[in-house]
Amino acid sequence: MTDTESWIQKDLKYVWHPDTQMKQYEGDNYKPTLIERGEGIYLYDTDGKRYIDGVSSWWVNTLGHSVPRLNNVLTEQANKIEHVLLADFTHKPAIELAERLVKLAGEPFSKVFYSDDGSTAVEVAIKMAYQYWYQKGQPQKRYFVSMTDSYHGDTLGSVSVGGIDIYKKIFNPLVFETIKVPAPYCYRCPKGCKQNSCNIDCLKDVVKLFKEHHNEIAAIIVEPLVQGAAGMRVYPAEYLNRLRIICDEYDVLLIDDEVAMAFGRTGKYFAFEHARIKPDIFCVAKGITAGYVPLAATVTTDKIYSAFYDDFSSLKTFYHGHSFTGNPIACAVAVETLKIMEEAKIIEHLPFKADVFKQSLQKFKNLSHVGDIRHIGMVGAVEMVRNRETKEPYKFTERVGHKVFLEAMKRGAILRPIGNVIYFMPPLVITEAQIEELTQIAYDSIKVVTESV
Repeated sequence: MTDTESWIQKDLKYVWHPDTQMKQYEGDNYKPTLIERGEGIYLYDTDGKRYIDGVSSWWVNTLGHSVPRLNNVLTEQANKIEHVLLADFTHKPAIELAERLVKLAGEPFSKVFYSDDGSTAVEVAIKMAYQYWYQKGQPQKRYFVSMTDSYHGDTLGSVSVGGIDIYKKIFNPLVFETIKVPAPYCYRCPKGCKQNSCNIDCLKDVVKLFKEHHNEIAAIIVEPLVQGAAGMRVYPAEYLNRLRIICDEYDVLLIDDEVAMAFGRTGKYFAFEHARIKPDIFCVAKGITAGYVPLAATVTTDKIYSAFYDDFSSLKTFYHGHSFTGNPIACAVAVETLKIMEEAKIIEHLPFKADVFKQSLQKFKNLSHVGDIRHIGMVGAVEMVRNRETKEPYKFTERVGHKVFLEAMKRGAILRPIGNVIYFMPPLVITEAQIEELTQIAYDSIKVVTESV
């Protein structure tokens, strides 16, 4: 038994992997890949094989692996103070990061509430919105609206506003009641409209709902422009723009879950910039530390904050906190991440790179089992279908996406699928040549798999 095999054997004995049916590793089936190190956009396993990290290690890595500046800042901060509670105490990294986030987002944003990951950032937003209305003398505004096929995290509050059965159905007895509106899934439009030629008709359901029940609705929460876990479904910025107008008209808070899309994924720091709007509350995580350490933030305005600002005896305090809220190491790394993005002009250089990416995706039109190609900024997706004309999907049990993943691994790229969707979300520092290499590996892998299924 090799050293790698020994470690994998221990892994399967002790580690329960997320979103994974562990039985698939039994017998002579494939095993987890043991990663030894990372450099730039690449990961290397213990046998020395190199893989392009095509999904940014679950969407978190923005600047590449093992960045010297981030390594140094992490060590320097650990040598000063590794952690201190953020109740009655504070520290420079938390202050500087909050200031940077507020200035990046612009007015009317003014306050940052820290937590640990995307799911907890959403939990904070939900509780913040609920308590806001309670303290404004409108406790009846307690319902939350979200899109079908949405994903906002795996803790129970975020599961409540989620809309994907595989993550939610079994836990329905544990979650609170929410209201769903049709998601703008342009490839399979719920209103039967033709792609790129509609009048955002799916918003009519939101208008009808708000008109009849706005006095009971606290907020609507959305994934801005891209429904990630649903298969990187890209929808028009006009939807978000009009939604802001509707929320204002009916006095409903707009919560923007930027956890996956912030910090350059769509070509801008925040996806809501494409729609030229500002939500009432937005959540960030993942790329905020370039994938180094867990950190999240829920950002809001003085309008929301002022409902909590009162004498101690009023009991309007937002009683929510995490042990590692505003961890100094995480905040220091996040500050340095934003400094690198600013100094290297990462966002400014993305438009050209995104155009190269978009053009590179066009070759997938040549594959007879590719039904839809989706793209925004540095996010791309290819939806595979059994029949392009009828849009008939492959069956869940056929695991076509998983087979493409395994084929791509052989060819040197990590493309962990979402069902029948192969998506791309590489580190923002990927070069034009590496984009072409990554998409070509995906093209060849899809071709081999779909022509044999």
